[in-house]
Amino acid sequence: MPYVRTVKTSSGATAVQIVYSSHRGSREIEHLGSAHSGAEVELLKAVARQRLAAGQGELDLGLAVGAPGGPLPITASRMGHLWDALACGYRVLGFDGAAGGDEVFAGLVLARIIEPTSKLDSARVLEEAGISAPSYRTLLRRLPVYAKGSWRQKLAAACAGHAGLGPAGLVLYDVSTLYFETDAGEGFREPGFSKERRLDPQITVGLLTDAAGFPLMVSAFEGNKAETKTMMPVIEGVMAAHQLPDVTVVADAGMVSEANRNQIEAAGLSFILGKRIPEVPWVVAQWKREHPGEDITDGQTFTQRWPAGPNGGRRDQVIYYQYRRDRARRSLRGIDEQVAKAEKAVAGQVPLKRNRFIQLSAGAPTVNRELEAKARDLAGLRGYAEVSVMPRSGGPVVVMLGPGAV
Repeated sequence: MPYVRTVKTSSGATAVQIVYSSHRGSREIEHLGSAHSGAEVELLKAVARQRLAAGQGELDLGLAVGAPGGPLPITASRMGHLWDALACGYRVLGFDGAAGGDEVFAGLVLARIIEPTSKLDSARVLEEAGISAPSYRTLLRRLPVYAKGSWRQKLAAACAGHAGLGPAGLVLYDVSTLYFETDAGEGFREPGFSKERRLDPQITVGLLTDAAGFPLMVSAFEGNKAETKTMMPVIEGVMAAHQLPDVTVVADAGMVSEANRNQIEAAGLSFILGKRIPEVPWVVAQWKREHPGEDITDGQTFTQRWPAGPNGGRRDQVIYYQYRRDRARRSLRGIDEQVAKAEKAVAGQVPLKRNRFIQLSAGAPTVNRELEAKARDLAGLRGYAEVSVMPRSGGPVVVMLGPGAV
């Protein structure tokens, strides 16, 4: 079937051609001319269409168009397949029901999926998609409703319903930071701790997902709020949104502060929390005394109960210490490197820098061999403290904080 094509020439012009046939690498081509502007290209295309339609009658549709064979004017367009697919996903996730059929909210959400942009510019995205956009004043009137905690809880409940969140489900939590191009903070956007060492105002965003990565809840916090202080508000929000009687918090030692532990204890929640090991645990030392000369096997776990005292302010706990050979290998390599640097610094071969194995003895630096021996004894061990509450109606939900919690 003949068709019209355009080809760039070596001089930079655009050649318009009619291809009548293409068989086994050979083509029958009619060259109509070369154009140097968009208008000339359209004119040559119109000539090509007239030549292809030569001898054929044209049906009069009663349309007021330009020259015969010219392009029809485009009065409207719609991204039908894209919009219908996004709207279908929006309904399947339950957001339409959770939002009460709010078309302004749906348009804002879907527009920002098509193109991440500002609230003001989302109207342009909707118009380009062929969807009538609400006015900016209407959007501003609706924003206070969308900012309420009850609105977010409805959306979180819809996400949980779609993910099938139930008893003994595993959900993951981690935080990130969003930076803003502004000079000064205003109470919410504030400079804070930055792994990239940036000084720009920021906010802290916490994301809760299921085990497969499906988002369940998003929370925003002040930019100068520590990551560990975002944990309890998120846990309380999850319990309120999903009417959970208990959750089991699983977190690594670096993700939980002492204040977090006290809050978890005060709330009576179950937990499995990473525990720092400042000294060789008694149960490990006892095993080594009973098995002199033997190495701890890979994966061996030691269990030690830690009853609460009468005025301890905590519940009975069970401490688990696990040994991993690969973890020990990495730790011992790091200890060897630090001890070697400390020995060179003490000998005056390199400048004296901060090193945990260097101590000042009578005003002179020495290598702390006692600390080195303790660090080698602790290599490969990791501790976790557990408090398990008997499951009540609904059962516990496990919350993991940070990538190293499990």
